[in-house]
Amino acid sequence: MQSMDLNLLMALDALLTEGSVTGAAERLQLSVPAMSRTLDRIRKMLGDPLFVRAGRGLVPTPRAEQLREPVHLLIAQAQQLLAKEHDFDVHAMRRVFTIRADDGAVALLAPLIIEKMAQLAPRSTIRFIGQGKQDVIALREGKVDLDIGVIEDLGPEIMRQTLFQDRFIAVFRQQNPLSTHANLTAEALAQAQHVTVSRRGLLSGPVDIALAKVGLSRHINAVTQSFAEAILITRATNLVATVPDLLTLAMRDEMQQRALPFETPWVTISHAWHPRFNNDYEHKVLRQIVYEICHEPQFNHQSLDA
Repeated sequence: MQSMDLNLLMALDALLTEGSVTGAAERLQLSVPAMSRTLDRIRKMLGDPLFVRAGRGLVPTPRAEQLREPVHLLIAQAQQLLAKEHDFDVHAMRRVFTIRADDGAVALLAPLIIEKMAQLAPRSTIRFIGQGKQDVIALREGKVDLDIGVIEDLGPEIMRQTLFQDRFIAVFRQQNPLSTHANLTAEALAQAQHVTVSRRGLLSGPVDIALAKVGLSRHINAVTQSFAEAILITRATNLVATVPDLLTLAMRDEMQQRALPFETPWVTISHAWHPRFNNDYEHKVLRQIVYEICHEPQFNHQSLDA
């Protein structure tokens, strides 16, 4: 271990995180041959191949799996130890941030985040990935820097901060018969045809619970996994989509919208991250940008009254 230095640790962290020489080379902005030579040095030093061939790809050895989290944590601690916040130059920051969010959060927030990041840290990149299954591991390992959306309780290991609250509304095309209703009634809503949004394919939700309380029910004609898909369907059919107001605001050009005729639970939008990034200056910049954006005047639920 006498030849171990921070550069080798960073290379090892990149290899363990990306799982490939090519991915690690891109992460560290090195050539693939240079990354391969570095991998050979690390293999000799540790006395372990770290990755072995499996079909066309590589799989980590047990030793590599064992090292992944401790090495990643060590790199983060070293960066925080050596950095000084008053010396930190945001404008020179080079980092690829991965934000996990659904299509609604991306449509609403991505343009604002990208614009602000381009002003403050023009050399950084924001990579958005689909929300899918929320899990602690991706946040812990740094594969996801920030979760944005309806964040379930992921346990005490994960930090969570509320950004804003949203409400459900009914959305439909101009030609829909419901367009003649200035105020939507529970009966009219129950008699309409519906498309709902559920990543798990559920056929009922808050609207169905509210309808049941007044002795009504509705028929679900279709279920999609994204708000954009649901709204595209309503543009081409007489189906009604019940969706969050703010999260779908950018998708609803020329669409009709109505307040629901009953109360449904508010949708709480949060962002979440692993606590080991609390003092990471670069990560703090990203969190502050997202938080400030979500506390601007346009996040005050005026779209139905506009």
